[in-house]
Formats: sequence, structure tokens, C-alpha cells
Amino acid sequence: MISTVTVCLELILPAVSFLAADSARSEPADDWQILRNKLKADKKLLVAENLTMTTVQARAFWPVYDARQADLTKINEWIQKLVFAYTDVWNKGAVQDEDAQKLIAEAQAIEEAEVHLKKQSQHKFEAVLPATQVLRLLQMENKIRTLVLLNLAAYIPLAD
Repeated sequence: MISTVTVCLELILPAVSFLAADSARSEPADDWQILRNKLKADKKLLVAENLTMTTVQARAFWPVYDARQADLTKINEWIQKLVFAYTDVWNKGAVQDEDAQKLIAEAQAIEEAEVHLKKQSQHKFEAVLPATQVLRLLQMENKIRTLVLLNLAAYIPLAD
């Protein structure tokens, strides 16, 4: 189990690092799409290898999981737009108060949407899996998300 988590994270984190470091390229949307596809595949593999499910549970679980990932993709795209908006503002020089207020409001809206999705997903997962399995799934999701966002944040400069 630990080796699977380690292997998946070893694949995911360098991809995020590459993307963040290479964000000045002319085709960032293509890079983000490649990263999204890789993260989805790696996460699904991690989940499949670390959740023990019966055939009946798996049949009920995967559509719920895929729907959550689709919703999470929308939030990730929103984060991407926010990062690019911040990059545009930051590249112009000192960040102005008006821009900062807009960026803060957008970041808070993203966080609220993410919390809403977590709550909604938890209830849906609990309808198809025992609570211990849901806890394990949410732990995996949270660990991966935290590491990816932390790695991305390392490449985003602080506002002046």
C-alpha cells in the first residue's frame, strides 16, 4: 500500500513541478490538460489498489467516484484560471489593492465550492461504501490534493 502511494506521488509531484515551472510557455492549457489526465489516471489507480471492495460495491462506487472527479476537475480549472489571473497581475508589477481583493474573493469562492463538494461527495460515497472505506478514500484524496497544491504554491510568488 505505501509503495503504491509513494509511486503515485512520485509520478504526480514532478508533473506539477514541471507545469508550475513551465507556466510561462505559450500553451499552458495543453500542459494543464496533460497534467489533469495524468492525475486522474494515477489517482484512480491509487484508489483501486487501496480500497478493498466487493464487486457489487465497486459497481456502485466507480460512477460516484467518476462524477466527483468530474466536479473536482471543474474546481481545478477554476484554480487554474485564478493562478493565471494572479500571474497576469503579478507580471504587471506590484499587485494593486483592487486586484488583490478580486483575487481573494475568487480564492475564497473556490475554497467554499471545494468544501461543498467534499460534503456532497461524502454523503454519496457513504451510500455505496462503509464509513471506514469512505474515510480511507477521503484520506487519500486529501493527502494527494494537499501535496499537489503545496507543490504548486511553491512556484507562485508572494504579492508585493
